[in-house]
Amino acid sequence: MTTVTSPLAGRAIGLDSVPDPVFSGAMVGPGVAIDPVREPSTAVSPVDGVVVSLHPHAFVVVDESGHGVLTHLGIDTVQLNGDGFELLVHKGDTVTRGQGIVRWDPAAVEASGKSPVCPVVALDAMVEALSELRDDSEVKAGERLFLWK
Repeated sequence: MTTVTSPLAGRAIGLDSVPDPVFSGAMVGPGVAIDPVREPSTAVSPVDGVVVSLHPHAFVVVDESGHGVLTHLGIDTVQLNGDGFELLVHKGDTVTRGQGIVRWDPAAVEASGKSPVCPVVALDAMVEALSELRDDSEVKAGERLFLWK
């Protein structure tokens, strides 16, 4: 069982509320989204594992069970070409839950016309594999978002 924790402080919302059909339709996988607090912050790792994919706007950490968790910082933020994002680790690094991965400013993302909502997705998972999903509640970075069997 993998416990996936929130990479950010904000409000946990259902993926169906994400303003992007790929995420809201769970095409990438099931999970939860965070509507982040609008202040400069650091997105942290939601699990202990290895950073297998790292971009300014998104990262994937795979735990020892092989569970890959995608954290996507905002919607369409790839179009910002890394502006306003600072990488704190490298692809291939082993990280611990709660370790800083990317520094960013959700308010600046919103000011640029992009949504700061952050999907946190269980890659290659069936929806039935997730339980105890947080929805419509305030969360702090490091608090449990969902369990993954």
